[in-house]
Amino acid sequence: MSASPPNVPPRGSSFYDLPRMSDRYGEHRHGGVSSPNTVMEEPALLEELGPAEGLDVLDLGCGDADLGRILLEAGCRSYLGVDGSAAMVERARSRLRDTGGRVERADMEEFTAPPGGFDLVVSRMALHYVEDVAPVLASARRWLRPGGRVVFTVPHPVLTCNDTSEGAGGPRREWVVDGYFDTGPRRRVWMGEPVAWYHRTVEDHVRALHGAGFALTALRECAPARELFGTKEQEYARRRRVPLFLLIAGA
Repeated sequence: MSASPPNVPPRGSSFYDLPRMSDRYGEHRHGGVSSPNTVMEEPALLEELGPAEGLDVLDLGCGDADLGRILLEAGCRSYLGVDGSAAMVERARSRLRDTGGRVERADMEEFTAPPGGFDLVVSRMALHYVEDVAPVLASARRWLRPGGRVVFTVPHPVLTCNDTSEGAGGPRREWVVDGYFDTGPRRRVWMGEPVAWYHRTVEDHVRALHGAGFALTALRECAPARELFGTKEQEYARRRRVPLFLLIAGA
């Protein structure tokens, strides 16, 4: 994978520590039907995770730990969220108050844990901030007990392949796929600020999973869940045009 060119901005934790960025994240992520995470990524992820009862869960790049709250309420035995952003860790600890869930501040590339301590390692919309996912997945393999699983979601590669900015004047109506097989950093304007995402093809993700010793158990493109759109037929039709998310699971 090529090195980041000098004009590519920093990625990940430093981005979410920008002024008010964690607030913008909350407004975007929890925006109801207008949030594609709510109507596409989250339903697919929760369906893939299945019953959480009795599981010890590690969440890499946990953000505000909304997933942790969901899993703890569903009966998981323990939850540990890891995020490198001080602002997001603060939001996560607030969301997990009185649940027994824990959060540590660390970049996922540098986080360490004893081997065999978890039943599930999950990473939700965070691995595209990591330049090389292979060591992260290899670590996840060590941290899992026999029979444990890894499940992660990322922006779909048809979105990450271009250097693009947010559209202006309403919802985007056109998408361009170009430079798809040229992996590496891409400059984006996300929630009003420049940030670097790392583009990988679907094949790249699966190869990294296999290289870490996992067998692929699921590959999903998170089609929109019709029942969540209510009467918003145009929004549902728009969300069916282009895949926005990729979900991969391994065991």
